[in-house]
Amino acid sequence: MSKKIALFPGTFDPFTIGHFSLVERGLHLVDEIIIAIGINLEKKTFFSLEQRISMISNLFKPNPRITVKAYNGLTVDFAKETGAQFILRGIRSVNDFEYEKNIADVNRGIAGIETFVLFTEPEHTHISSSIVRELLTYGKSVADFIPENLKIDEYK
Repeated sequence: MSKKIALFPGTFDPFTIGHFSLVERGLHLVDEIIIAIGINLEKKTFFSLEQRISMISNLFKPNPRITVKAYNGLTVDFAKETGAQFILRGIRSVNDFEYEKNIADVNRGIAGIETFVLFTEPEHTHISSSIVRELLTYGKSVADFIPENLKIDEYK
């Protein structure tokens, strides 16, 4: 029986406690999760790609079931390339649901990749990478919004 592998795609600029929760909970459903950092040159990021890879890799270093990789192009193509059969996504709101459903339908149609969705825990629904970036821009603490062991200060 082959390993069940899920791809968890995103920009992760930065990786939040919501992302962390989804990965931890997703590990109950699959054997391995690949955190896939999408390269989007159009998007202005707070942290460089190398910094994001390093931060997230160090966060999950003790867990051999989690790897971190960067990719360019369609998520479904990267899923096929890595052997992932599933895409893991999180939903915070109804708006997220509409968007994710449409993408999941397209991904299933063009590549046969199934998407499974985990609902964000209620205490994390207000947290987004965008909000964390804005707080960082203004020098505010983000300790309540990122995983406890994420060493974000080393990269600012």
